[in-house]
Amino acid sequence: MLSQAISSLTDKLKQFNFQSHSDPIIQLSVSVKAIPVIAWLAAQPIYPRIYWKGRDTEEEVSAIGSCKDFFYEDAVDDNQLAMAYQEQRALTNNQDVRYYGGVAFDRTTESWPEFGRARFVLPRVELRRSGSEYKLLVNLNCQDNDKENERSQAIDCLTSLASPAPLPPPNKVNLIGRSDRPDHYHWSELVNKVTHPKFIKDTPKVVLSRLTQLEVNEVINPWMLLACWQGRNPTSFQFGFQFSPDSTFISCTPERLYRRRQRELFTEALAGTTTRGLTKEEDKMLATQLLEDSKNSHENQLVKEHIVDALTPLSNYVGAEESPKVFKLSHIQHLHRSIRAELKPGVDDFQLLLALHPTPAVGGLPKEPAMNFIRQREGYTRGWYAGACGYFNKYESEFAVAIRSALIEPGRINLFAGAGIVSGSEPEAEWQELENKLTTILSILTEL
Repeated sequence: MLSQAISSLTDKLKQFNFQSHSDPIIQLSVSVKAIPVIAWLAAQPIYPRIYWKGRDTEEEVSAIGSCKDFFYEDAVDDNQLAMAYQEQRALTNNQDVRYYGGVAFDRTTESWPEFGRARFVLPRVELRRSGSEYKLLVNLNCQDNDKENERSQAIDCLTSLASPAPLPPPNKVNLIGRSDRPDHYHWSELVNKVTHPKFIKDTPKVVLSRLTQLEVNEVINPWMLLACWQGRNPTSFQFGFQFSPDSTFISCTPERLYRRRQRELFTEALAGTTTRGLTKEEDKMLATQLLEDSKNSHENQLVKEHIVDALTPLSNYVGAEESPKVFKLSHIQHLHRSIRAELKPGVDDFQLLLALHPTPAVGGLPKEPAMNFIRQREGYTRGWYAGACGYFNKYESEFAVAIRSALIEPGRINLFAGAGIVSGSEPEAEWQELENKLTTILSILTEL
């Protein structure tokens, strides 16, 4: 029972002897019986609310509250982030202490309120599932706060925890309006600019994206929406960040930025897209066409080469699959190559973020001219869309690229999709690719 776990963890907190523990960051935990993790999160009265589920790991996390919050709303130097990160890593040797958060797609420009250009949170309370085992954890920040005050605040937080309630039943959303930025006409203009021989000679790839805003006249429960999305694409990363009641960023993304276990790194080149077939035979035919398509193969090759080049100075070894495979989602399929590296001693996560993000799959090549084009021409603020979201600690970290994603606000659902523009790209085909990438989330909203 959850109440028994809360009582047991509260007793642990009351009896904890700070003198016997030298780390400034302290974590206590107890086992708990199975709880629906996302429904538990949705029931809590405390913010922030954070959800994380890995793509290929049997792990699921819901976290609430904050005992440490790194929030960079204005211009932030990546060296500042790296220094703050290294400082936190040194505060504890506990491998279970994690900071959850993300960095915006472009940290040189204005980002979304509350999310900022970068934000990482050490939660107050976490519910973690690993396979069939569940744990309730509480974190104490004794670096910045008085120890007894931390104990008191942690006990208050545990006392306020609510039992999980069923998520509200899904209902069809009444869409009262839609707008796209850039619109169809301006999209065609942008694609034609990027594919012009003079431009593409020096900048062979730009990933253009679109903001689709859906106006609604009802309250959308973001955790219900994420749970439905999760059901459609169980092999994707799923995560959500809700720093206040009025704004929630959720994502069900197929793309890993990287996973690090000490000095071992796993990443991938995910670029090149087609739809799924209505029958097994059609699906197989489309996959074969994708593998044989020169435009998509070239796009994936560019991404692979960039990642290998970026990792080489930071690694003793980098290896990548020579040929791409097909990665299937509910409505689309991608070309995918696995990449593995052994990092040099001392390489940290912010060096990796600097080197790998934004990837050519969401920015372009070369990085700076592609990013400049996006800043000047795309016409909206990407914020955390196509940013890097995940967690880190001293021993491991995992970040996903926040593509298939949505920002839920009062009266509005903001959806995002992008397409890699390279030589041979055609405006109409790329616009249709954007539509294909929104198919899953739009079908959830309109079929509920």
